[in-house]
Amino acid sequence: METYSAFAAFAQTWGLVYFVAIFLGIVVYALWPKNRARFDDAANIPFRED
Repeated sequence: METYSAFAAFAQTWGLVYFVAIFLGIVVYALWPKNRARFDDAANIPFRED
């Protein structure tokens, strides 16, 4: 049973680190100045008239 507890602790710790790293990567990508024009264009799609 100790093996399960050790595996669960490992998965919880490194899973949290993994998801925090993914989250920070997404935030950096979303706020990167180079992507601003693309996101502004996408935000204005509903207001365009075809």
